[in-house]
Amino acid sequence: MITLTQIEGDFKEKKELELKAGETYVFEVHNENVDHEVGFVVIPKGKTEQENHIKNAYVQEMIANGKSSKSKEVVLEKGEYEYFCPLNPTPHYKITVN
Repeated sequence: MITLTQIEGDFKEKKELELKAGETYVFEVHNENVDHEVGFVVIPKGKTEQENHIKNAYVQEMIANGKSSKSKEVVLEKGEYEYFCPLNPTPHYKITVN
């Protein structure tokens, strides 16, 4: 389980993640004082088009202020990825999978 908290325009704790290839991960995202619903997206590095989004990494429901939601199980291959929220919006943060 990887827990991330969104604040206005940013993620609170972690900015860069290092994960192991072939492991199963679930992302849990919390909305802390963002006054509208937020989401969560994981993409291969630099591939921002929606068709490149890793759909299992989407949270299962939009996240209202004070609420949390989890993704489905996600297995990533070795490489570089990014996570972000287009609705908050946040910068893109690095995920390295070794």
